Amino acid sequence: MGLGAIDLNLLVALEALLEEQNVTHAGTRLNTSQSAMSGSLSRLRRHFNDELLVRVGRDYELTPLAERLLPVVQSCLHKADEALSLTRHFEPRHSRQRFSVVMSDYMMTLFVEPLLRILAREAPGLRIDFHPLGHKTPEDEAHLRCHDLMIAPLGYQLPGVSEIVLHDRFVCVVDPGNPRLVDGRLTQRDIAEMPHAQCAIGKSLTPCDRQLETLGIAPRVQVSTPGFSVLPGLVSGTDLVALVPERQARRHADPLRCAVVPTPFPDVPLVEAMHWHHNRHTDPAHGWLRDVVRRVGASLEEETVIAAVDASHAEDAFPYPVAAS
Repeated sequence: MGLGAIDLNLLVALEALLEEQNVTHAGTRLNTSQSAMSGSLSRLRRHFNDELLVRVGRDYELTPLAERLLPVVQSCLHKADEALSLTRHFEPRHSRQRFSVVMSDYMMTLFVEPLLRILAREAPGLRIDFHPLGHKTPEDEAHLRCHDLMIAPLGYQLPGVSEIVLHDRFVCVVDPGNPRLVDGRLTQRDIAEMPHAQCAIGKSLTPCDRQLETLGIAPRVQVSTPGFSVLPGLVSGTDLVALVPERQARRHADPLRCAVVPTPFPDVPLVEAMHWHHNRHTDPAHGWLRDVVRRVGASLEEETVIAAVDASHAEDAFPYPVAAS
């Protein structure tokens, strides 16, 4: 069936129905009556010869076909919005454009809040959909075509165009009562013998994995997660150790009762970059988005410099206070 044989407005209704998984909520979202939304659902069910939404108790669930349809419909509508909003000039204050940005949970904790503050001030009608980096990193450009930006570490050999936006380093996170923690320090032997909680993203080794491999240390991984944000919580109250980005560790150390200590080997840098498909490089709207990300990264780098200066009079060489054991 060609595009001319179906009302393409049904795609908007389909996205709302599949995302909300509720006819009433989908109607409210689109400012449409429940009866009209039910009519759209009936037409969609006839077109796909599938129920799409099935009632389970008091709620609805997506059918297997609906689950496959959702990301396709989201991508199609995103591209349609992008096509209709493209002009030679981009005016963020009046734009209603929708961007799709992929980043790790670590970068979300750092970037989303300051980025949204800029949007509220400069582009209040603009929308950004954030997507998790996930367990697998893309190996070709197809994934980049579906999103406007991906913010991920260098070293994973991601395709497309890249630009560095933030520097960090890895630190160790342990429970403050861990008996191996002596004078706020761990040794390389401790790292080799302790059970690890590890973040696993994609097939490539992380910078810390490479450093440990160079030292001849094969970490005894007891817990693996697809992100860094849960690692401090897993470490607290256990004998585990986790190697996490320092900014992430500092945000969670106090509420989760974790000790943040330097690695017992030379600093392992973490360099985060934004990646995008080359066909977006000259788009003025995309250029504005990249500039916003640059500004957020620069502000975070400046905060680190200020913190380092404030701590420069400390007796310990580690440029932040080390949690007491």
